[in-house]
Formats: sequence, structure tokens, C-alpha cells
Amino acid sequence: MNKTVLFFLIPIFFSQNITSQNRKIIDVHFHTRSAGDYGKIPPPNPITGKAPKAETNDMILNSNIALLKEYNVVKAICSGTLKRNADFISKDPSRFISSLEYPDHQNNSLPDTLAFKKLCEEHKISAFGELGLQYEGEVLSDKKYEPYLSICEKFGIPVAVHTGIAAPNTPYTCCPNFKIEAGKPLLLEPVLLKHPKLKVQLMHMGYPFLEETKALMVIFPQVYVDVSAVDWLVPKEEFYSYLKALITAGFEDRIMYGSDQMIWEDGISLSIKTVEEAPFLNDAQKDKIFYKNASKFFNIQ
Repeated sequence: MNKTVLFFLIPIFFSQNITSQNRKIIDVHFHTRSAGDYGKIPPPNPITGKAPKAETNDMILNSNIALLKEYNVVKAICSGTLKRNADFISKDPSRFISSLEYPDHQNNSLPDTLAFKKLCEEHKISAFGELGLQYEGEVLSDKKYEPYLSICEKFGIPVAVHTGIAAPNTPYTCCPNFKIEAGKPLLLEPVLLKHPKLKVQLMHMGYPFLEETKALMVIFPQVYVDVSAVDWLVPKEEFYSYLKALITAGFEDRIMYGSDQMIWEDGISLSIKTVEEAPFLNDAQKDKIFYKNASKFFNIQ
């Protein structure tokens, strides 16, 4: 999630009586946030009403690592600034994989293409995203992103794009340039046609644009989706309906778990619980969503 505090503000409560389990998990949508990213006094979790307990950068880092350990999240693709990602990686280098977020909460510019190429060559980043271009009214096919996509394709760097929608009132609050249209999955088609070897991750599973998401996944097998935010910030039955449609369409090998963890300590547990309790998923399918699909997509051994 980028720039806006919330992805959805829908008043539904999920029980948090979730216990740790042995299933290995890769979180493909995890943010390395800093104190102050959501204001001096951050808002409570929109689902549970619980306020974040962590007040400093170190508290945020330590509480997130503890949560990942508790729920057996063995890898997390951490989306954030290079500096903040490095904080997390230095604390637990085997767990975190750096991904360059843009735009970010510190309003950093994109590195120039030479610097970006060096980041890829030196394995300083292993993914490019979250790209919250929709919040700026932009799309990935804009010309200025073309050289970055070529570099990503050359080095096998997956590109993770915010798709779908955002919080109510987003254009009136944080992001006056936000456009619903810019979040439609089919707007990625020109990029995929030009870059046939580019791996693309549709963050938030293209929700609510189901038919466009299915069409893109049918034609372009290098496109995967993550279930982040939709797996705990929308009504459970709505999420299940969308997820089941993708499973029924034959995409169980290309759906990945993500929490979209930001500042709320209960976001990870809520999202894991919702996927675990999906009544139409068998254990083999859950293993794919929680670990195996992401392992393949990100070449995690």
C-alpha cells in the first residue's frame, strides 16, 4: 500500500484467536515502515480498532520480526526505501528480501537508470515495487518507466504493481491524482507485450477487476497475483468469492500470500487466518499460496 493510510475501510471484524502453525510462509507484500509514516499518532486498525503499539523505528522493526517468527513467515519481500529495508535486513538477513518501493513515504525520487542497474547487478534489490503509480494517476506503460522495465527483464527482477482500488476518499485526502482507471489490470498488457520475459506481480489480486485479472493471467503466464489487503480488509465472503473464482479458473499455481503489513501488529495474523480458513482450499492449495508459488516466482530456494 502506498501513500494512503488504508486500502479499504470496511467495518468487518475478524477474530484473532489464531495460533501459530507449522506451515512455511512467504509474505510477498510486506512493508518496512518507519515511525511517523502514518502521522504522529497513527490511526487504529480499521478492522479491529487496535492502535499500533510500536512507537519508534526499533519498536516497529522488532515487533514485526517477532510476528513473522511467530507465524512461521520464513521470508518477506520487504517493500520500502533502500535505507529502511537495510535496517530490517541487517537485523534478520535470512528473512528479508529487498524490494524498492516507489513512490515511497519519504518522497524519494527513483534512482537514475545507471544506479538502478547497479542495484540489480549487486543484488541490492531482488524486486521492484510496490509501484503505487495509481496514486499518482500514472500507469506502468508510461514512457519514463520503460528503461527500468528493460533492466528488470534483463536481470530477472520481478515487478510488483499496485492494482485495483484504494481507501474511500483517496482523491480528496492524500492523493488528488488517484484514478480508479489507472488500477485496471489490462493496462499492463502493453508492458507484457513489449517485455515477454518480465515477471509481473499484481498486488491486491487486481481486485475488484476479476475478469480483467483472469484475462491477463490466461494470456501471460508470467503474471502472478498476491492476495494482500483483500485477505483481511474486505468482508471475508467477498474475498473468498474472488479467490475461489481464480482457483476455479485454474490459477492455483500463481496465487501468492501477502499481508500488506504496514503498522498494525494484527494485520499478519488476520490475513493468515483468513486464508487458512478458506473452506474451498485444500492443504496442497494452501501450501502453494503460502509458500510454493512465491518460492518459484522469486527463485527462493
